[in-house]
Amino acid sequence: MNLAILYIRVSTDEQAEKGYSQRHQKEALLKYCQQNNIAVNRVIFEDYSAKTFKRPGWKEMSSGFKLNPDTRPNLILFTKWDRFSRNTADAYLMIRSLNELGILPQAIEQPLNLDVPENKMMLAFYLAAPEIENDRRSLNTFFGMRKASKEGRYLTTAPKGYINKTDKGGEKSITPIEPDASLIRWAFEQISTGLYPTDIIRKELNKKGIKCSKSNFYRLIKNPVYSGKIRIREYKNEQEYLVTGQHTPIVSERLFKQVQENLNRQTSTRVNPADNNELILRRVLICPRCSKLLTGSRSKGRSAHYYYYHCQSPCKQRYQANIMHEFFLKELAKWKPKPEFLTLFKLVLNERHQLKMYSLINERDNLINKLQTELSRFNNARTLLLDGGLSIEEYNEIKIAYKVKTEELQHTLDKTPDHIDLFWKSIQEQERALLNLNYFFRRADIRNKTALIHAIFPSNLIFDETCFLTPVMGRAIHAIYITQ
Repeated sequence: MNLAILYIRVSTDEQAEKGYSQRHQKEALLKYCQQNNIAVNRVIFEDYSAKTFKRPGWKEMSSGFKLNPDTRPNLILFTKWDRFSRNTADAYLMIRSLNELGILPQAIEQPLNLDVPENKMMLAFYLAAPEIENDRRSLNTFFGMRKASKEGRYLTTAPKGYINKTDKGGEKSITPIEPDASLIRWAFEQISTGLYPTDIIRKELNKKGIKCSKSNFYRLIKNPVYSGKIRIREYKNEQEYLVTGQHTPIVSERLFKQVQENLNRQTSTRVNPADNNELILRRVLICPRCSKLLTGSRSKGRSAHYYYYHCQSPCKQRYQANIMHEFFLKELAKWKPKPEFLTLFKLVLNERHQLKMYSLINERDNLINKLQTELSRFNNARTLLLDGGLSIEEYNEIKIAYKVKTEELQHTLDKTPDHIDLFWKSIQEQERALLNLNYFFRRADIRNKTALIHAIFPSNLIFDETCFLTPVMGRAIHAIYITQ
């Protein structure tokens, strides 16, 4: 008597919960075994996709074939071949593996005698048909969701600050939820100021109730959904672009773009961890006792942290960083430009800023001309559509490209200054910086501070408790500035 395992698989969780599909398959398989005098070894119930054989029930069943060869069946019965697999390549490999173990897979509603060569053609059809059906269903789902996204609908799980909702017509969308939406808006506003590190803002947001890991927070603040946009991913010849969503934005487009610019600026201006504004003279100072370079470190006191420059050798020489910096600023205050260079400074600055001003004016004019050109092209496309020279699909593609291009141009135009007084204010600021190195040093970033130190003092400095000593002064600084 033949011994069989009955394999019952449903394609969705809903079918598994309702049970009608499982019951129908079980009744049909048991009736077939009774009519053909086949003993049933066991019944396997599966509610997993047939795209792969990595299914819990199938893996458990196949592992038993090798562990218990004595109780191995010679048949695996199922109702149809799509219950067995929806992947043609994997199905052929599995059939071969089962045959090597002396097991024959068979569909009772689509029986095939594989000893007959012509039946292999029918087997190929039975296996390929469900795979084709799956692929077509997947494509229909993909294009349906892509079309809905182009219409501005957000279809997946709502991001933080939103909840999913379904209206009376069955349309799915997202809507802001408080207080999460206000907290996320607060995070965007804080990042846009550029006053605090992004991770500090993330930690504050965690304290306020929105838990986010570092990587998830960066994905959150880079997600255009918060500005009312939906990202349409690149597909074949279609480039990635943004469309206006149907949902309510949490932040404005201007605020979102400002945050992205700040994030890009933080990435491009990342400095060496060894460069610390509180220890800016590290790797420049020489120990007056042992002539080795002084390093620096931070020490925690009762109420604050304190910074020190110190020697690592047994001499244990140490200076408070804030006192050292005050002496260094007094040293910079002694340097003033020679009188003959004052007029030259102003002429060079005026010439430089006039060139920059003319360049920006030309840039604004070019951007405005490009916007007008894009508008003219779009109007031509609209005329062609009305005259029948363009299909609606071609017109929509042109419309999307026009919107993306004009948004980019308008954003660039908004960032380009058009006020001449900004240039004169910048000239006055730079004149003051050139005339007063102390003023420049206080307001400079780490890179410019380091550059100024090396320009004035190309050799390392020695501090003798009252002033700085250096064997060589910078040639350019020495030619332009004098000490008072």
